[in-house]
Amino acid sequence: MNPLEAQLDYPLGDTIPAAGTVHELAPGLRWLRMPLPFALDHINLWLLRDDDQERAGWAIVDSGVASDATREAWEAVYATGLDGLPVRRVFATHCHPDHIGLADWLCRRWDAPLWTTTGEYAFARMMSAALPGVDGAAALPHFQRHGLRDLDLLEKMTSRKSYYPTLVPSVPSSYTRIQDGQLVAIGDQQWRVITGFGHAPEHASLYCAKLNVLIAGDMVLPRISTNVSVFAVEPEANSLTLYLDSLGKFVDLPNDVLVLPSHGKPFKGLHTRIAQLRQHHVERLAEVVDACRDWQSAADIVPLMFKRALDAHQLSFALGEALAHLHKLWHDGIVRRQTGADGIIRFRMK
Repeated sequence: MNPLEAQLDYPLGDTIPAAGTVHELAPGLRWLRMPLPFALDHINLWLLRDDDQERAGWAIVDSGVASDATREAWEAVYATGLDGLPVRRVFATHCHPDHIGLADWLCRRWDAPLWTTTGEYAFARMMSAALPGVDGAAALPHFQRHGLRDLDLLEKMTSRKSYYPTLVPSVPSSYTRIQDGQLVAIGDQQWRVITGFGHAPEHASLYCAKLNVLIAGDMVLPRISTNVSVFAVEPEANSLTLYLDSLGKFVDLPNDVLVLPSHGKPFKGLHTRIAQLRQHHVERLAEVVDACRDWQSAADIVPLMFKRALDAHQLSFALGEALAHLHKLWHDGIVRRQTGADGIIRFRMK
C-alpha cells in the first residue's frame, strides 16, 4: 500500500466480489464488480433495494460495458443476487462506456426506466450515434493540433474511431432527469444528487445521510486520480478548474462517510482523499509551469505527466489530461498560447 492509501481506511479489507456475485454492504445495499476490456480492468456497480407500496425490486447504479463477459455476469446476478425480485430502475452516474454501456440492455430486459442527468443522457445519445464532433474521428485532428505527430500512435488512434459505439451500442430512447440537490427516494432511503463537472458533462454522485454512504462514481477514487480531459467537442474547455471546483461540493459530507467508488475498494476518509487529489493537481500544475519556460504542446507534456508506456486507449486520456492542465494555466493567465506555422498549438509562460 502506498503512503497516500495508508491515510485512508478500507473497512472491508481485501474483500472483492467475484464477477457475477454480490456482496451486501448494508441491508438493501449490494456491491458487484464487472470486468473491463482495458487496463482499468474492473468497475464497481451497486444494487439498491427499491421497494414501494406496489411492488418490491432493485435499482441498479451503473451498468458496465456492452460485452459478452458483462452480460454473462449480469445473468449470474439475476439468478442469485436479486432475491428473485425484478429491477425497477437503472441509474447512470455518467456517460462513459463502463457506466452506461449496458444500460439500454438492462432497461429493455426489465422494462425499467433510465435515470440520469440531462448532460450525461445527451452526450451518451450523441456519442452512441457517432455524431460528427463527438465521434472517434474528431479526436484525431484535435490531438494532431496539440502535437501528436507520431505515425504509429496516429494509426493506433485512427483504429479507435468506433470505440464508443462498440461499447455503448444503444442508449434508451427516453429517460428520467435527476438534478443537483434533488432528493431521490430509492426504497426507504433518500439519496441526494451531487453533480460534478470536468470528468464528464454532468456527473451524478448519490449521497444517503441515513446510511452515511456516498456512491461517488468517478468523482473521488481511492488509488488513482480521476481523468480530467479536454476533448474535441469542447476544445476551449477549462475542465480541471471545473473538476477542482466540483470537489468543493462534497465539503458538507462527514469524513467518515463510506465512499463507494467506481474503481478500487470502498473506503473512508473522503476529505483526506479530496485533499490528496487537490495536492496531486497542484504538483502536476507546477511541473507543467516549469516545463512551459519554453513552448510546449500537450503532446510534449504527456511524458512529463505519464512516465509509463501508453496504449492507444491510455494515450487519448493522457493527451486530454495534459491539455486540461495547460488550459487551466492558460485560463488563469499564467501561460499564453499560440499556433505555430506547423499548425501545432503550444503554450509558454508569460
